[in-house]
Amino acid sequence: MPEVRGDDSLTMAKHIKCRLYRKYLEEVIPFLHENTGIKNTHGLPEIEKVVVNMGLKKAKDDTAVLDEAVGHLAAITGQKPVITKSKKAISNFGLKKGTPIGCMVTLRGVMMYEFLERVLRIVLPRIRDFSGIKRSFDRFGNLTIGIRDESIFPEINPDSVKNIKGLGITIVTSGKDRDTAERMFERLEFPFVR
Repeated sequence: MPEVRGDDSLTMAKHIKCRLYRKYLEEVIPFLHENTGIKNTHGLPEIEKVVVNMGLKKAKDDTAVLDEAVGHLAAITGQKPVITKSKKAISNFGLKKGTPIGCMVTLRGVMMYEFLERVLRIVLPRIRDFSGIKRSFDRFGNLTIGIRDESIFPEINPDSVKNIKGLGITIVTSGKDRDTAERMFERLEFPFVR
């Protein structure tokens, strides 16, 4: 589904099932117009893509670890992962060039918003002693969330996890500065550490 912004966005939002995208169209865009001074809707920050990756230290020695990670990441995201390989040899780590060291998925559009909705509403509340997301923004407003155990996702059967693996979720925005992107995430009700 193509992204809709501008005059028809509010009427289109009624037909979109993902609450997070509807909230962005109905609440966040008007809020950012009022509080940032940016008049053009296309100048406002928006979420462009979500990159979910797993770095696997043990994958260079055991291919079963990589196969398990690929299966779990596919179940979590609903998309087939790309296997990432080392770009250069590092002798201190016993790493050769081209060795598989992880996997990643890039989500866009409706799948991206549905994935973020699941992370915010289902996955993060399942973390024991969860106190909020750290404000780990870069200077452009991209946010990175680290999750230590992939078995907190409901798509993963905890009995099928042989090696506990973490994953990183990077939310890439079209923002040009950190402050406006941070306001956008706060208005989308991301549970940041207070």
